Amino acid sequence: MANEEDDPIIQEIDVFLARSLLEKLYLFQYPIRPASMTYDDVTHISAKIKPKQQKVELEMAIDTLNPNYCRSKGEQIALNVDGTCTDETSTYSSKLMDKQTFCSSQAASNVSRYAAAVYKKGELHLTPLHGILQLRPSFTYLDKADAKHREREAANEGGDSSQDEAEDDVKQITVRFSRPETEQARQRRVQSYEFLQKRQAEEHWVHLHYYGLKDSRSEHERQYLFSQGHGLAENTELIKSPSEYLMMLMPPSVEEESDKPVAPSNVLSMAQLRTLPLADQIKILMKNVKVMPFANLMSLLGSGTDSTAVLRCIQQVAMLVQGNWVVKSDVLYPKDTSSPHSGVPSEVLCRGRDFVMWKFTRDRWVVRKEVAAVTKLCPEDVKDFLEHMSVARINKGWEFMLPYDEDFVKKHPDIVQRQHMLWMGIQAKLEKVYNLVKEHLTPKKQEAQSGHPFLVSGEQRVNMAKAKVKQNCGQLEKEFQKQKAEVKSNDTSAKMDVSNIRIKEEPVSDEEPMDTSAYEGMNNGIVNGLHTEDSMDSLNGHLPGGCVDRVAQELKAFVSSTFKKQFVLTLSELKRLFNLHLASLPPGHTLFSGISDKMLQDMVLDTGCKQILVPFPPQTAASPDELKVYALWEAGDTYDQHRQVLLEIFSKNYRVRRNVIQNQLSQECGEDLNKQEVDRVLKDCCVSYGGMWYLKGTVQS
Repeated sequence: MANEEDDPIIQEIDVFLARSLLEKLYLFQYPIRPASMTYDDVTHISAKIKPKQQKVELEMAIDTLNPNYCRSKGEQIALNVDGTCTDETSTYSSKLMDKQTFCSSQAASNVSRYAAAVYKKGELHLTPLHGILQLRPSFTYLDKADAKHREREAANEGGDSSQDEAEDDVKQITVRFSRPETEQARQRRVQSYEFLQKRQAEEHWVHLHYYGLKDSRSEHERQYLFSQGHGLAENTELIKSPSEYLMMLMPPSVEEESDKPVAPSNVLSMAQLRTLPLADQIKILMKNVKVMPFANLMSLLGSGTDSTAVLRCIQQVAMLVQGNWVVKSDVLYPKDTSSPHSGVPSEVLCRGRDFVMWKFTRDRWVVRKEVAAVTKLCPEDVKDFLEHMSVARINKGWEFMLPYDEDFVKKHPDIVQRQHMLWMGIQAKLEKVYNLVKEHLTPKKQEAQSGHPFLVSGEQRVNMAKAKVKQNCGQLEKEFQKQKAEVKSNDTSAKMDVSNIRIKEEPVSDEEPMDTSAYEGMNNGIVNGLHTEDSMDSLNGHLPGGCVDRVAQELKAFVSSTFKKQFVLTLSELKRLFNLHLASLPPGHTLFSGISDKMLQDMVLDTGCKQILVPFPPQTAASPDELKVYALWEAGDTYDQHRQVLLEIFSKNYRVRRNVIQNQLSQECGEDLNKQEVDRVLKDCCVSYGGMWYLKGTVQS
């Protein structure tokens, strides 16, 4: 009561409800307009609307004579959008940005609470709004400018590239065959974002006529904002009790309750999740996470959850891979669904994903090409499978994303045995479907059969090598003395070629050896990693000088012949070719004595090659060996000068266009080269990718 006395009623105003513009009145909210734009002139505004979508576009003129208008920027924008030629399709016919388009968006989905009010002679007249639209500047002209820019770039690249390059840019296409559409598939398609966008684009624009503020038609329409009759029959909705009137002004909000999802989908609410049954909780978690250790799953389910019940439920929606749980394929790809990439039915997708999971039960690593070759699925589907449970490693393949969970395997051997039996059944099905050969069924490495990798540090390897040397050195020395005594007793020659008896020592220097791990399984059993810095006498026991010379001669012959064939090689590619060369040699060859990276690089420089300092991009993911590029400087043929000019170009540029190379060759060599000669030089040293030329081995895809 005291508050009412402090706030007395000053005036009572009659309120009337106007119905003449019911479901026709819109409120437009404009941004702050620049001083060079006006809304008053009729000729300066054009409008169009899509009534069903309540979407409006207004095109307003810009006063180009206004002192606040920057004429140079207006001309530049018009030039970028329309180019130099103007026709009836041009956006700015005056070669000047003289107009701007505003596009609307709905400010509120429910406008039943809003009304336009007009106060006149002590009366307040309300007209309900049918929509509230916010107008924002539209920048579609920038998209048009970008499209023209891309067209010009494509035309320039097409002009620079030769016919041979055009033939190289062949892209793989996927042929899809449509199947009879089911009712569920049709409903999903109708509710998809793409379908809704297409429906909205199909609605035609309705062009409107704009009337200015002082126009007689505008004055006539404004009269409809007033109630046409002040009788009770016209305003029966306002004859309400105070409580009913308040209810009309502030109705209870039921929108949020109706919009709440029954169960979380992409974004999980832990509060809502824990209201669901345990089986549904586990299914939703596994469907979203896809790979999870059992300990993490228990922590998400909350304290007090029975682990036995969780183990019973998890086996219904997931499979055990390397001690971790991976969601089953039929949970991700339910029946009567298909691939969004290729349209392949869910049954085929489940088989392909099961093959990937099965491969990870046998090895930490999986090669994407091998999966695609066996499953015959498109690359996008195979990539989806691998991304569900693994991480890509450069030049290695795809590694299972979680470490081997040894704790779970030790605590639950019965679960592990049951899962192993299930995988045996899946393997039998996969063998029938994919006709798997023995190489697919056998793990690549013995360590992979244990389920987790065995890691050995560099220091441990050195210590193991030293211990092995100490263990074998005495025994080898005794055998050597025994053979020597036998030779003397038989009165044979006093001289003995000790090069046939070698005491193998493992590397103990700090220099990093050449990586030949990929060829450890070869018959020779030799592991490179010895260094010239330790002196050649320590290569294999105590080698005589003649043996050292033979190693150098053999290495020089290999390097020389390789560069005469390839001309340009990275250190990584050279080491790969050298390992292949070693694999082809018979056991006991002199090159098995051990070749270090430094020895190999020194020999490359000694054979007349030069290192090309290619300016790689700062964000390159290339390894240090891939950044070292060597090229044969003089091959002794007529193209030596041309190749040297080409290598000089790539010492300053990472990638170059063909026309730049051809012009530089013509200037430096003083003659006009024909296409065949340029092709010969480019073929020796370069590769083409995306319309540009790179030195061999330097392309970063």
